[in-house]
Amino acid sequence: METPSGIQPLAIKVLHTEGCTATPETLELIEEVAGRTGTPIDVERILIESPEQALELKFLGSPTVLVNGLDVDPAAREHGAYGFT
Repeated sequence: METPSGIQPLAIKVLHTEGCTATPETLELIEEVAGRTGTPIDVERILIESPEQALELKFLGSPTVLVNGLDVDPAAREHGAYGFT
């Protein structure tokens, strides 16, 4: 979905577990940075509920932030120990 200016928003996924205390702060920071930079974003929160879902979505821990499908932590992109406990 393009914005009125024709710019494609960044697709941001915030993967998290139930009760993760860092998730609200992470979401606020994402909104703050996007607002400061004028970057259009499309944020999707995804609750991780199973080991299968964690593996499929490359969940390393709560919260995990993906921008256009890539983890914001470059080192995490090559990790591989995805999981859910």
